[in-house]
Amino acid sequence: MSTKDSCRSEIRAAIRQLSDRCLNSAAKWAAEQLVGIEQDPAKYTPSNTRFQRGSSSIRRRFRTNEITSTPTTGVSYVSTPLMEEDEAVDSDFYLLAKSYFDCREYRRAAHVLRDQTGKKSVFLRCYALYLAGEKRKEEEMIELEGPLGKSDAVNRELDSLERELSILRKNGTVDPFGLYLFGIVLKEKGNQTLARTVLVESVNSYPWNWNAWAELLSICTTIETLNSLSLSNHWMKDFFIASAYLELRMHNESLVKYESLLGTFAYSNYIQAQIAKAKYSLREFEQVEVTFEELLRNDPYRVEDMDMYSNVLYSKECFSALSSLAHRVFMTDKYRPESCCIIGNYYSLKGQHEKSVVYFRRALKLNRNYLSAWTLMGHEYVEMKNTPAAIDAYRRAVAINPNDYRAWYGLGQAYEMMCMPVYALHYFKKSIFLQPNDYRLWIAIAQCYETDEIHMLEEAIKCYRRAANCNDREAIALHQLAKLHRELGQSEEAAFYYKKDLEKMEVEEREGPNVVEALLFLAQHCRAQKSYEEAEVYCTRLLDYTGPERETAKNMLRGMRMGESTFPSMDVEHFPP
Repeated sequence: MSTKDSCRSEIRAAIRQLSDRCLNSAAKWAAEQLVGIEQDPAKYTPSNTRFQRGSSSIRRRFRTNEITSTPTTGVSYVSTPLMEEDEAVDSDFYLLAKSYFDCREYRRAAHVLRDQTGKKSVFLRCYALYLAGEKRKEEEMIELEGPLGKSDAVNRELDSLERELSILRKNGTVDPFGLYLFGIVLKEKGNQTLARTVLVESVNSYPWNWNAWAELLSICTTIETLNSLSLSNHWMKDFFIASAYLELRMHNESLVKYESLLGTFAYSNYIQAQIAKAKYSLREFEQVEVTFEELLRNDPYRVEDMDMYSNVLYSKECFSALSSLAHRVFMTDKYRPESCCIIGNYYSLKGQHEKSVVYFRRALKLNRNYLSAWTLMGHEYVEMKNTPAAIDAYRRAVAINPNDYRAWYGLGQAYEMMCMPVYALHYFKKSIFLQPNDYRLWIAIAQCYETDEIHMLEEAIKCYRRAANCNDREAIALHQLAKLHRELGQSEEAAFYYKKDLEKMEVEEREGPNVVEALLFLAQHCRAQKSYEEAEVYCTRLLDYTGPERETAKNMLRGMRMGESTFPSMDVEHFPP
């Protein structure tokens, strides 16, 4: 049996087992990977498959060379351990409980299984109790503080579940799904070290439960923690490592992993979406847009990850495309957090910030831990000059995920608006620690150092240099470096950066006051260095502009040509502040 056939067989069995235990989101994820495996051309023809073999533009883009059915590293993967099923012991009760569970009657489901001892029944009973506790916790939050309020409500089932599952684990009578639930309970109670150990046991025993991997991912916040995990070498480990790299902002390493997985899961929409996420973080928006367009052609009713696509369209100010996407997700499922965020982005792009906030709040009512909605709502409050509300939204975002650099950056912006540069600098530093290659963050920190309250110009220069090295697309860093060096009396350094800034403006065909300022300073500097020919070049270019600069250039040219030494000097007042 080939590698792909073996993998396909394992996934089919996993889907049945996951569905049988009501882990429907994990079953859906597995099913999507199943159809993502390249189909056998002897059994499937282009007319009855979703993709025409070899015609996918995504596949051509990410697979420049033919990839074999085994990983490029040549490693061998372990097979999924067989699960011991026990339906014969408690089949009738289990079917009734599962029916109640599917109808969201969790306590009835748990009650039906109260005397059942089979591993499947024990898991479903504990899982039903856990979800019943979560449901009641959400109700208490709304009753006490409102849908978006802060609350101390807790899941009251956690203590009893921890005791029971701990005993089962010690006795060796808990299955991998019970270990998965035990890991969730330990994580919510704050025992992350033991939670990691238990979740590793779960995924090693049964790797195809993506929900367990996702929980493990949420408590692996550093590369050291990730490397310390003792994981079996299964297909799912590669999915997990690639996703972990993405969360840890190791975007290039994540891309390598996902492109390797394309060797087997050639048509996985999930992998393509993850690749798009990595490229989004690298700000390669053109490629991200193409990938999402392809995903929508293949899966027109997809809502997952489309909020990121809307962010790309928003940044590019694509009104019509964002409007079309908002209409599409509204007609597909308007009560999804992603749909509400997309519609919120659409109204934000139109400048209707109040309407935008309404939809972001709606997304949070559907999922109060939806990180993007808190961050985007903070951005909208900034636009509305409602700084206290913006700060609250950003703080809620970092409480959910302290590694979200956008929320820390938003906090910095909010305090900057309140003319509190010391606080702003603190939050900008937190954001740059998480995203060190973003030029916008370095510029924000530099501007804080430039303020009168801090006034650390040497530190500002260091930050602007980092911004310039990070491909400053807004052309701010070079100009500010030139101005700061000029202000500090470092004329050679100032001339160096003015020249670089002028060259960049010429390449990008930009005009404006920055060009005039650079030409004026360089003309003055070259004249002082007795480089009269070069000074004359800059003065001649200034003659194309109107205003006092033109007259200054004329006087300088006249003075150089007549050999005069007493023509108007270029003092600092000639430069705009």
